Amino acid sequence: MSFSMEVKSELAKLQPKRVCCQRAEASAIIHMDGSLHILGNERFALDVSTENAAVARLLYKYLTDTFPLKVESIVRRSVLHKVNNYLIHIPDQPATGQVLNELGILDDHMVMAPGILQRVVKKDCCAVAYLRGAFLGGGFVSNPKSDYHFELTTDNAEFAEDLRDLVRRVGLNAKISTRKKNFAVYNYAVYIKDSEEILQYLALIGAYNALLQWEDERIVKEIRAQVNRLVNCDTANLNKVVNAAAEQIKDIEIVDSKLGLENLPNSLQEFAGVRVEYPYVSLKELGELFNPPLSKSAVYHRARRMSQLAKSLLKVSR
Repeated sequence: MSFSMEVKSELAKLQPKRVCCQRAEASAIIHMDGSLHILGNERFALDVSTENAAVARLLYKYLTDTFPLKVESIVRRSVLHKVNNYLIHIPDQPATGQVLNELGILDDHMVMAPGILQRVVKKDCCAVAYLRGAFLGGGFVSNPKSDYHFELTTDNAEFAEDLRDLVRRVGLNAKISTRKKNFAVYNYAVYIKDSEEILQYLALIGAYNALLQWEDERIVKEIRAQVNRLVNCDTANLNKVVNAAAEQIKDIEIVDSKLGLENLPNSLQEFAGVRVEYPYVSLKELGELFNPPLSKSAVYHRARRMSQLAKSLLKVSR
């Protein structure tokens, strides 16, 4: 089961006590996953399709507990994807139009509402319930082990804009991405990329188990990234020390072959002896090996004098 499916299964177990919030949540699921059939003369039928059994059961309960409706639940098996698909079907019946109006699927003129009717999300508690239903119907959140990504996907541009505004209403920075589905059909993804804001969304809609799992994985990722940065930094510094030491030993060998170390000042003779004996230590560590110990800058000064001498001897020999 994907991480998104786990989150939806957790959320489907949460049922708001207020009827207004139940209707807001059901409205969002229908808007995300539903297909409205207009039969004429204010007669309607509705199909809501989902691959999550828990979401299907939740919507069925909302519709049958709250409204005097005949609702059919159908399980279909996808031969291509080898997964079950759950269809909630509301057939044409006297109460269908009124119920769809109360859910905000039809406006007060009994015309399909393309976006979110404000009366459905007027209360803050209903706005939160609607955002929970939107995720249940068409939400995706990436596994925290991979990149951070959260989105609500719909094929209705006006509805996507209303969803974005609703997410922003609760203080989160949502944006819209447009994707071409086929020739003339587009999908609109209301997305959040910031990991802290994704956590806030999950907390807001009540996905606390998913939130804790997300946070644990995020902490592990950040620790691993920090360790990798430190290892890479240490490796780079070690390579720098080794390369510098190799250059210094090369300079010592040139001076020894061209002039002889015994002809050097005592300070350079001492530097050459210690460096050759300890070829892989840093300048700071090298300075601690002198008697008396030298500072890093003093050792660097001797290494630079040795380098300049080696270069001048090479020029003369040419």
